[in-house]
Amino acid sequence: MSVYRAYEVQGAGNFALVERELFEPAAGQVRLRVEACGVCHSDTLAVNGLLRPDPSVPIVPGHEIVGVVDAVGAGVTTWQVGDRVGVGYLNGHCGACEQCRRGDFVNCTDQPATGTTVDGGYAEVAFARASGLVRIPDGMSAVDAAPLLCAGLTVSKGLQQIDARPGALVAVQGIGGLGHLAIQYATRLGFRVAAIGRGTGKAELAAQLGAEHYIDSSVEHPGEALQRIGGAAAIVATAASGASMSPLVPGLEPRGRLIVLGASFDPIEVQTSDLIFGTRTISGSLTGSSIENEDNLLFSQRQGVRSMNEILPLSEAPKAYSRMLSGEARFRIVLDTAA
Repeated sequence: MSVYRAYEVQGAGNFALVERELFEPAAGQVRLRVEACGVCHSDTLAVNGLLRPDPSVPIVPGHEIVGVVDAVGAGVTTWQVGDRVGVGYLNGHCGACEQCRRGDFVNCTDQPATGTTVDGGYAEVAFARASGLVRIPDGMSAVDAAPLLCAGLTVSKGLQQIDARPGALVAVQGIGGLGHLAIQYATRLGFRVAAIGRGTGKAELAAQLGAEHYIDSSVEHPGEALQRIGGAAAIVATAASGASMSPLVPGLEPRGRLIVLGASFDPIEVQTSDLIFGTRTISGSLTGSSIENEDNLLFSQRQGVRSMNEILPLSEAPKAYSRMLSGEARFRIVLDTAA
């Protein structure tokens, strides 16, 4: 075909279904026929023009892409037509900046952000640097793999920050798109898990996913509740609310760490004494490199970590985005482009 369909946004929140001319990938890039693309809360960065240099220039959102390579650019030697691959939020490190030279590929200073600064996967075709590609394991479907390329990797890398003994208590705050995966990863890594949510509506699900404790933050102080069960070696905060994270720090055991994954525009407020007395830490975690993404897919497949997905066709991309943003999705939404 000489054209492909894509949903692009222009300005803030204006979706439009368009046809684009097909072109060859640039040097160092590959072109994919998209099979599936996850709908992530971070897509708001593109839809609202928050990180685009010029929001008036149309862009295609979506950064949880699974597809098949159908063309390779000059200089690409490690991938070939027919390979099943994924692309996450990081579209491929440059390999030349100072951060790359030091092996910190996640913080490459010349790395496009898929679906945010370059076109993403709400489309039939996508492009990526070869350095950003992730091999999809045999036997893993596109719709199963897509959410793990961002949501799965994000919580997995966050949990890797934990320096704690096997069987230590780890709390997961928020039982949504990130949190339902974090509970699964934490239990597979050998931690005892306490889930923290508002209300009791997700208590049963948290237990099914592996949580041993459930804390309803609407009726009790989550930090105090955690201390009653011994204190947490780490708390993985996934809800996109700084205010909901603020009461968590007192729930950490000495040298415990609050790992912030949920992106929010309101601040986390903390008493300095809660950090000093107990030597506690607050840190953020973004994502991982392409090879770490590949490792996590294999781990997920072998350990049975599964995202709970709602599947919609590409033609319903604006509806999928709105449903994700409303918080009604249970728990990730994936656009099945192949359908």
